Amino acid sequence: MRRALCLLLALLSLPLCACAAKPAAQADAAQVGEMELAYAENFRVENYVGGAALLTIGDGQRFLLLPEEAETPRGLEQVPVIHTPVRQVYLASSSAADLFLQAGALEAVRYSSTKTDDWRLPELQHAQEKEDTLYVGKYSAPDYELLLTEGCGLVVENTMILHNPAAKEKLEALGLPVMIEYSSYEPHPLGRVEWVKLYGLLTGHLEEAEAFFDSQQKLFQSLEGAESTGKTVAFFHITPNGAVVVRKQADYVTRMIELAGGKTALTDLPASENALSTVTIQMESFYRQARDADILIYNSTVAGDVEDIEALLSLSPLLADFKAVREGNVWCTEQSMFQKSSAAAGMIADFHAVLTGSAEDDALQFLHKVG
Repeated sequence: MRRALCLLLALLSLPLCACAAKPAAQADAAQVGEMELAYAENFRVENYVGGAALLTIGDGQRFLLLPEEAETPRGLEQVPVIHTPVRQVYLASSSAADLFLQAGALEAVRYSSTKTDDWRLPELQHAQEKEDTLYVGKYSAPDYELLLTEGCGLVVENTMILHNPAAKEKLEALGLPVMIEYSSYEPHPLGRVEWVKLYGLLTGHLEEAEAFFDSQQKLFQSLEGAESTGKTVAFFHITPNGAVVVRKQADYVTRMIELAGGKTALTDLPASENALSTVTIQMESFYRQARDADILIYNSTVAGDVEDIEALLSLSPLLADFKAVREGNVWCTEQSMFQKSSAAAGMIADFHAVLTGSAEDDALQFLHKVG
């Protein structure tokens, strides 16, 4: 009862607080350029005289990034404000965690919707074990009172929140800025990595973020233009009921395989208008399309590791007929692969090594051979 009363009183007081804290508008607003982006297409940052910046996310979200002492540019008075550098971030999007980490901004992440044991990033797991970062519940039902009491500066959600708009509305009703990130929708894998610049800007670590992105871009450019190997790849995992989950042709994993010099063996997939990056097909369809694939890559991040070929065949004996199984060209992802969202260039390098036959198992970061 007491918790509910505190929350209600906070809600009733928010509009007055928000109005009182609103900075005065400048007499004149002048844009002085924007953040330079090489690959990212789903966000844009326009800089204004006085230090303010306008952030636009691909789906139409807009936020005014306002450093201390900066004034609100004229015409942007109604745009939701994010005070920078942000602190006490609630990270409901686990895929963004690695980008905060690589920007040197992990200390800004105070809350998480991922349980300690579900992290595959040691730094995030350690932060929660030390309670530097707190688990506050599932993204659709966080501990609203804790977020409000300790003072949350920004909520970073992924698009799953769109299936639970009530949770987003409640966070906003508490006066918390809610940013839905679209890094996974970037058409180029390096576009996803480039979101590190945004998180660096938000947290006051832009220089570190830019330096990290430059290193990843150089690694990618060393691989860019790799000739096609002509080899086909089937990237998949098998569900408990025997169906097969594969990546869509427009998905960034498929794109990384192409950039590494390969091509997907899975070209006959059912039409799907949802926003998911995967599609589920029956084993018969997978068998028909992937039986002659040169390389099989099993996705352990969802279904768990496969230690050897026997473990793989226990999921479906039909896999024994596959060319890649017969020729010993079966690989498995490391479980950190999808939480390591900053590492697209490294993933492309691993795919390239496997495709060209130059892979040494102990030198790969995200794949290991299934023997």
